[in-house]
Amino acid sequence: MSLDPVLTNPEHYTVVFENRRVRVLEYTDRPGERTTPHEHPDSVMHTLSAFTRRLHVGAAHRDVELPAGATGWLPAQEHWGENIGETPTHVLFVELKEVVADELEEVYLGPE
Repeated sequence: MSLDPVLTNPEHYTVVFENRRVRVLEYTDRPGERTTPHEHPDSVMHTLSAFTRRLHVGAAHRDVELPAGATGWLPAQEHWGENIGETPTHVLFVELKEVVADELEEVYLGPE
């Protein structure tokens, strides 16, 4: 079963850009809405709105409150979340894709 958030939660996640190195997702929700379990690779997150969320990993959870304009690193993870605040969530995720050896050679040596 795929835990790709675009497939598990298409009402919240939209692909806004993708190439062989990155995928950019836009995430939106409203107060009281939840996601189902999904996973993200290593990513950079940029908040477009201020929000409060509860993130669940297994039986544990933590509450996160972020301002609009915050940017941060997120290590690969599996979780589900819920908007426990009074404002909608609006976020961009830049998901990093693994680089294969042939691509590394092209990056350092240039195309043939």
